[in-house]
Amino acid sequence: MQRIGKKKKLRRMTNQQNVVVLDVKLHGVRNVLPPSSLTVTKPFSAQDFKMLLMKKRFETEKAGAKINAWVDSMRASSPTRIKSTASLPENDEKTSWIVHHPSALSMFEQIVAASNGKQIVMFLDYDGTLSPIVEDPDQAFMPREMRAALRDVARNFPTAIVTGRCRDKVYNFVKLAGLYYAGSHGMDIKGPSKSCKYKKGNQGVLFQPASEFLPMIDEVYQALVEKTISIPGAKVENNKFCVSVHFRCVDEKSWAALAEKVRSVLNEYPKLKLTQGRKVLEIRPTIKWDKGRALEFLLEALGYANSKDVLPVYIGDDQSDEDAFKVLRDRGQGFGILVSKVPKETNASYSLQEPSEERSLILACVKEFLRRLVDWKKLSQRAPAP
Repeated sequence: MQRIGKKKKLRRMTNQQNVVVLDVKLHGVRNVLPPSSLTVTKPFSAQDFKMLLMKKRFETEKAGAKINAWVDSMRASSPTRIKSTASLPENDEKTSWIVHHPSALSMFEQIVAASNGKQIVMFLDYDGTLSPIVEDPDQAFMPREMRAALRDVARNFPTAIVTGRCRDKVYNFVKLAGLYYAGSHGMDIKGPSKSCKYKKGNQGVLFQPASEFLPMIDEVYQALVEKTISIPGAKVENNKFCVSVHFRCVDEKSWAALAEKVRSVLNEYPKLKLTQGRKVLEIRPTIKWDKGRALEFLLEALGYANSKDVLPVYIGDDQSDEDAFKVLRDRGQGFGILVSKVPKETNASYSLQEPSEERSLILACVKEFLRRLVDWKKLSQRAPAP
């Protein structure tokens, strides 16, 4: 009787295991668990399988649509070079754009006239504004003449560089101690120690609103380096509080593949978001902070919070600079100046452009504006009081 009982018990356990194994195989699970750890559910029907396929297809199509949208945005934010328009008939659209965004050089007298009785504060982007856009972002050195112009500006006006780059890296490019530096789109701000009003934190750091994201940013950087290694020309840059994926040297045919790899990493980090600039995908924290917020913070740090006695001037060339242009426009105070060789939608009041595909000529316009600003300041100081 005892042997018969054992046989029945063994047969019953075997049947249970067979049921579980069958159920697991139908559900596509590879690791077979003991019967006690699984609940036997109803059989996986053809309708269930069809719904699963539809769900997978929907998710794939949704991901594909997102990638296509990213690639379209990559093209829009990275226009191809155009030939000089000097010999072409005047374009109505361009003429209209220039009317609404006139040259800051041709309107220089009006700009400085608006500063009467006010303190001019200068804000400048780095790449494409103070330095040329180059294939290797680690080689974006500032021309010697531009550094001299920037040094003179900083001696006469409170001046800040607001960039998406790592603050320390930009400081090593610029090597001027008398400026405010706002790196990582304003998430890492440090002022000159000799005149810093809010001397908080370590070694004069003014503000780092995204410090909690540092470990996450490092993880994403490593993941993106591994993921994009198969895309020729792709370069991943750790900018401390954000990560930049440069595709300036990536063949356009590989943009979709690159975007897919970036998406696959970003999907694992819902607290991070993707933004775009010229030939760059940027991953940064989803906090409400950008170059516009950095501009407002710096004005407050300089003692000009809600003051009418200040005229902020922001010069930049990238999509991320639009946040600062918008702040100035909404304040009805100060001017945004867009550096661009082609007309494009912007919140800037003025432009600095040259009808040539040579980027160095556009930077010459920036340098000329800075020099004229310094010359005007020196002359106004010499002029006798009325």
